[in-house]
Amino acid sequence: MTPNHAPHADQIHLKGVSDGLKQIAEMVANQTTSAPKVDVGRRLRGLRGERGLSLRALAEKSGLNINTLSLIENGHTSPSVSTLQQLAGSLEVSISDFFVTEHETKKIVHQKNGVRPRIAFEHGSMEDLAAGMPRFGAEPILVTLEPGADSGKKPIVHTGREFVYCLDGHITYTVENEKNNLEPGDSLLFEAYLPHHWKNVDSTPSRVLLVLCPMDERDQPRERHFSR
Repeated sequence: MTPNHAPHADQIHLKGVSDGLKQIAEMVANQTTSAPKVDVGRRLRGLRGERGLSLRALAEKSGLNINTLSLIENGHTSPSVSTLQQLAGSLEVSISDFFVTEHETKKIVHQKNGVRPRIAFEHGSMEDLAAGMPRFGAEPILVTLEPGADSGKKPIVHTGREFVYCLDGHITYTVENEKNNLEPGDSLLFEAYLPHHWKNVDSTPSRVLLVLCPMDERDQPRERHFSR
């Protein structure tokens, strides 16, 4: 839980701008990132249809090219997180709604290697380790970052705590101007209302277990990390 005086997410929106701990990390340390992608296009088509929107209407509402939307819906291209964020805003849904399946709202989530949802973002990819369970409370994510990938110039701020466990490579996490260099086996836990950003300082891809623990169900820390 956050300190008594920790600001609410809506109050700490900076201008211009996660305990799944070591035991969980050890369970996924030998996992690969060869998981098949979720059929986001089919889900997008369903959400659009539920709202009675034509492809052209959604394009105009979201500011995205109609041809791009057609390619996404037909599975010919994978949308970035920023594109999904635009679509989520236009459809008035959470970005996580693009990954909802018929078997959602689980109380136990057991994932086999190679079958978890994965989405690509700029300079990396992430795998949802809690697919099927509501995101509020804890969001464990397996993140792969390409060499030099970072979270951008704008600091990240959200409610709750954030836990990071380095699996491979070298990651630098700067929290309130304090640099924390993470090597395989290192971990970091901090109050997420503190301005923070990350960078893969290795010359090869790095992998981390990221556990986001928002205290407000309206908060969307995943999007804050990977939407640039």
